[in-house]
Amino acid sequence: MSLVIQEHARARLITDGPDPRRVPVELRYDPQEPQTVQVRLPGGADRTLGLDLLERGLRSPVTRGDIRIWPCGRAQLILELHSTDGVAVFQFDIAPVIRFLSRTRAQAAKRPPATTTPA
Repeated sequence: MSLVIQEHARARLITDGPDPRRVPVELRYDPQEPQTVQVRLPGGADRTLGLDLLERGLRSPVTRGDIRIWPCGRAQLILELHSTDGVAVFQFDIAPVIRFLSRTRAQAAKRPPATTTPA
């Protein structure tokens, strides 16, 4: 049995208003889908992104499709999501993201190697 890893975080939803709004966000990793991360956002605007995209976004700007991620200084991470409704920009404290990725790596290290059936 594999365990799903969840990390609850608060992000700032960046808007054109004077103050960013803090919103709850959940990062979710299911070992049954080892290459992806679910980002659960307010209002059901959930996104699936590659685990590698999130990891690389901690170090340098990355883009895949309608998702952009980049570090903002040493302590922040920006997640930019494009859709037909517009653009949503979330600013995360980097610590919960790093904690989440550390836990996913530890879980992945525990996975038994894929078995192959002899021909």
